[in-house]
Amino acid sequence: MTSTLTPPSTNLIEPTPSAYVYPLLIKHLLHTPLAHSPRQEIVYRDQLRYDYRTFVRRIAQLASGLSSLGVEHGDTVAVLDSDSHRYLECFFGVPMLGAVLHTVNVRLSPEQILYSINHAEDDVILVHTDFLPLLEAIFDRLESVKKIVLLSDSAQRPSTSLPIDAEYEHLLASSSAEFNFPEFDENTRATTFYTTGTTGLPKGVSFSHRQLVLHTLAGMAALGTASPGQRFGAADVYMPITPMFHVHAWGLPYIATLMGVKQVYPGRYTPDGLLGLIQREGVTFSHCVPTILHMLLNAPASQDVDLSTWKVIIGGSALPKALAQAAVDRGIDVFGGYGMSETCPILTLAQLTPATEDSLETRVKAGRPIPMVELRTVDDEMVDARPSGEVVVRAPWLTQSYYKEVHNSETLWRGGYLHTGDIGAIDDNGYLQITDRIKDVIKSGGEWISSLDVEDILLQHASVSEAAVIGVPDERWGERPLALIVARSPVSEDDLKAHVSQFAIRGVISQWAVPSRVLFVDTLDKTSVGKLDKKLMRQKYA
Repeated sequence: MTSTLTPPSTNLIEPTPSAYVYPLLIKHLLHTPLAHSPRQEIVYRDQLRYDYRTFVRRIAQLASGLSSLGVEHGDTVAVLDSDSHRYLECFFGVPMLGAVLHTVNVRLSPEQILYSINHAEDDVILVHTDFLPLLEAIFDRLESVKKIVLLSDSAQRPSTSLPIDAEYEHLLASSSAEFNFPEFDENTRATTFYTTGTTGLPKGVSFSHRQLVLHTLAGMAALGTASPGQRFGAADVYMPITPMFHVHAWGLPYIATLMGVKQVYPGRYTPDGLLGLIQREGVTFSHCVPTILHMLLNAPASQDVDLSTWKVIIGGSALPKALAQAAVDRGIDVFGGYGMSETCPILTLAQLTPATEDSLETRVKAGRPIPMVELRTVDDEMVDARPSGEVVVRAPWLTQSYYKEVHNSETLWRGGYLHTGDIGAIDDNGYLQITDRIKDVIKSGGEWISSLDVEDILLQHASVSEAAVIGVPDERWGERPLALIVARSPVSEDDLKAHVSQFAIRGVISQWAVPSRVLFVDTLDKTSVGKLDKKLMRQKYA
């Protein structure tokens, strides 16, 4: 759609000199929770709990402490930590200073972490004791880091070769809670992190204060106006099970803070630890990738935990029907969502509506665009494509470029839309269904086979715990699908081929999509954020 813009000098509002032109800055997200729920709790594991008034005071102390270490507007502060109250404080305190928060993906390889720290030109690193060995291994090759702050869950200081300049709690305790956070342009860079792409070096992605505030407002609008079962409201208890280093934990900590809800931060993820917090703290709203939900549902401890009041968004990769059914059978209100690192990330949510009723088919889709998202499926010429095409998107919070990468940025934004690299279809109710990654679709004998469709069918077999389908070279047909299976009980290759063939007979998929081979493995290769690493699988099994 095109629009005709009036000349930029025409009909502009002239503010009176005394008017406050309200910039969309992260600091303004704190007004509402202080007014509405100052006594609400923020909880860290079984170790700490405090209210929002304390939270805001600690943000000011963090800013004072970082300033005393020399952090200035435009500097970059890196964090290596698990999901914690400290991380939440950094989500606010660092960008509110005018500095940039670099959320370091601690699951990358040491060489990739070294690259990201040097590429981002980090000035200060906040590192938890768990990650001291990682930082020690690369410290002598860091190029810009001037100060290191230790994060610890223990009063006992660990032994380390690193030059520690301050300990987090001591820094806050010795710093003033009276800090006047500055005003600056809302387009100032607030956060940066590095994508976990499977090709080349990680790419730097950044977001401004304006983008994060708009993403927060749109996400809250989408979640707050959903059907009652899937609504995220003031009475909910929020716990992220997506790492806070990964796209701001999908932006939900900002939404939860603006809403003033009770928040629970679990530290390192263990099945018993997460299930214990859900039970003890009354957690009702979370988000995670399919592998984490699968892990929790199959943990022995889950049988003793009532999950019937838990609402969970599944993203990062497709929500399999079998997993969705297993969750629904436990009373979990589970539904899919879609986005990517470059999109801040939320683009769509698969929330139920009166028109869709309670449909498993709807729950497992990527969903409908949240407010302010313009989404299309197009062909190579950027012409609208039906029934499916590449998903391209516009929204106020999409990254405008890869950091220091002009060519890749232009490729990402060719034609004026951000290209997701996903193939998708939009149904009559406006729900997006992702059918595959462009790089993962299997091209066999002139036909395109969706690896996601075949995986979903395999996962509906009672003996299959996990499944991945990849294309492997074939002399006659170019590629043929290979199924990699983690079995939960004995099953044969012929059994699984027959299972998939039944869906082909019913017309759900093409007979051509039945895997030529089934290979049983102990584990499936995954990326640092729990997605199937199909590039590595193709390298290993081709």
